[in-house]
Amino acid sequence: MNEIAELFRRITLGVYVVGAAHEGRLGAFTAVWVTQASYDPLLLAVSVNPRNATHVLMKASGGFAVSVLKQGQLDLARRFGTPLESGQDKLAGVAWRSGYLGAPVLEEALAHFECELMSCAPAGDHELVIGRVIGGRILDTDAVPLTYADTGSMDESSSLYAASFTDTR
Repeated sequence: MNEIAELFRRITLGVYVVGAAHEGRLGAFTAVWVTQASYDPLLLAVSVNPRNATHVLMKASGGFAVSVLKQGQLDLARRFGTPLESGQDKLAGVAWRSGYLGAPVLEEALAHFECELMSCAPAGDHELVIGRVIGGRILDTDAVPLTYADTGSMDESSSLYAASFTDTR
């Protein structure tokens, strides 16, 4: 792994599954760029690849759910972080329930948030999606969150970082 990729792995990030539903279609993906953006109103910011099929569902439905993964759920992170072949269902065999606007909430997660989409803004090769938190619950009070550092090179993101910093001084 290159030094810049390793540097970014030191930023404390959790691992989440973001889900959305619209007109009978369901989608979910693994995300690590989720953070609280405001206290009043209570907002979450999620960074989403606009080519992700769930991104379309989030925008069309006007809402989404964020399930917080816990240690020991690396297989779930991998499952939702890996593109499946056409026609395959990432949610098949996973315990989930419908949340806000039908968005899938993982029943075995540490916790979940349910959000109403407030705004979107371009952010490089991703889009920041801001959601107003309208509900949520801790599902496992004894669990420890899964962190991005725990995933190793699961997402192969180290190949996306530059080999070195550009000196802009």
